[in-house]
Amino acid sequence: MARARGRKRAGLRVWLRRAFWTCVVLGAIPTVLTLLYWPPFVHPISARMVGEVVTLNGYDRRWVPIDDVAPALVKSVIMSEDGQFCWHRGVDFAELSAVVQDALEGEGVRGASTIPMQTVKNLYLWHRPFGTIRKVIEIPFAIYMDVVLSKRRIMEIYLNIAEWGPGIYGIEAASQYHFGKSAKDLSRRQASLLAVTLPNPIARNPAKPGNGLKRLAANVEKRVAQAGTTQFNCIGFK
Repeated sequence: MARARGRKRAGLRVWLRRAFWTCVVLGAIPTVLTLLYWPPFVHPISARMVGEVVTLNGYDRRWVPIDDVAPALVKSVIMSEDGQFCWHRGVDFAELSAVVQDALEGEGVRGASTIPMQTVKNLYLWHRPFGTIRKVIEIPFAIYMDVVLSKRRIMEIYLNIAEWGPGIYGIEAASQYHFGKSAKDLSRRQASLLAVTLPNPIARNPAKPGNGLKRLAANVEKRVAQAGTTQFNCIGFK
């Protein structure tokens, strides 16, 4: 009996040791890759793009430097997705705390992901299921990414890996697909429509927006127009 218990304990220790080293290796991958993504000539691909290749679906992504993206698009994405982008350090803890408090009080849960958190998710993690577990993992890596990379580089990567339709990744492919023009030539309305498409790019079509999408886009346009002069300084925009 004692011998059997000893074997069980030894087996548990082996399992725990393997689990620990697995977590270390999995954690080291994004840590190292984020460092490698610092040079502007490196063009990262997302986990979903890898999935498209594995499933033989293929995808359309055309990398474009942030300087070749219409400023209206960059500003619209910030105001739609992460209004505190230039001021937080990877995670908006005030917004996250408010979301947690709402959940504890039984209120509807809303998103609290920052652009660094979404970039981490797109590059390294899964989308569904186990969203809560994923968000817990996103937080330390988003903070780390914000330390290693500039805000401008994070935004450039995000705009080039975000999904904007079935098999459509990155703003240049999205702009060409939905409006038949380069990302640098987008109008303010087209930019705002693309920005509000991001939360649900499969269901929302910026080229054929319904009334609800038009209202969201108009609201983003208004917020961009009303934004302060320091709202976009971290990416070199006024």
